Amino acid sequence: MNRRTFVGTLTAAAVMGRLGWAASAHRIEKIGLELYTVRDALKKDFEGTLRRVAKIGYKEVEFAGYFADLKNLDPAPKKTRELLTSLGLDAPATHIPYSAVMPENLTRVIEASEIIGHKYIVNPGIDEALRKTADGWKKAAEAFNRAGTETSRSGIQFAYHNHVIEFKPVDGQLPYDILLKECDPKLVKMEMDLGWAHEAGTDPLQWWAEYPGRFPLVHVKDFEANGTMTDVGKGVIDWKTLFAKADLGGVKHYFMEFDDPKSPYESAQASYEYLEKLRF
Repeated sequence: MNRRTFVGTLTAAAVMGRLGWAASAHRIEKIGLELYTVRDALKKDFEGTLRRVAKIGYKEVEFAGYFADLKNLDPAPKKTRELLTSLGLDAPATHIPYSAVMPENLTRVIEASEIIGHKYIVNPGIDEALRKTADGWKKAAEAFNRAGTETSRSGIQFAYHNHVIEFKPVDGQLPYDILLKECDPKLVKMEMDLGWAHEAGTDPLQWWAEYPGRFPLVHVKDFEANGTMTDVGKGVIDWKTLFAKADLGGVKHYFMEFDDPKSPYESAQASYEYLEKLRF
């Protein structure tokens, strides 16, 4: 082996070593928890629940139900922000009902979100009457574009979260496709619930490929083969394959969620441990 070949071999080995290390180190930097998982505990002891969530190791949380009463937020946004900061938690996103998307209510949500530090305001479902027709979904898209215009003025991104219904045809069209086509990509992003997408029989990777960069948030939710929700890592969803393509979708935040666990804290712990060890 001459010197040039030898040096080339070493260089190739070094590059492969770095690539191998990078691949093995590809992980979720900040694992988040959708607080709907611990909603009952949160209602009884707001501070204590967040403290336990932080102790498990979660770095981010997403609120759900916090804006149920727009006039009397309890605890107040400033106190919530102070508590999150003291626990080393960020709250990049929150869920709001469709009624809060309306202009007369959205201003209050935006004001509170600025104080708490939310970067995303997410609607997880439209009114049932609108779901029945393609025109209904288009009207929702119009409302989302208006909301996105308002939130963007405060540097906050508006987004929509799916369940299963968005992947069932209405008037010959998929509601999810309607939303992605009708919503302005700059004003409205998607928070894809990967668990519900799985249950709907759709492939997130296909959506990410068709609409790249429009999915900055995901819900990490697992299911057994019989459709029973379970702790993340104990179901049938191939998380490695999905997360390996997360950059295609533009994923930045991962929120673990289990809708009705027998033991919320144990489930949150088990799912965190799986995700913390996961490499992709």
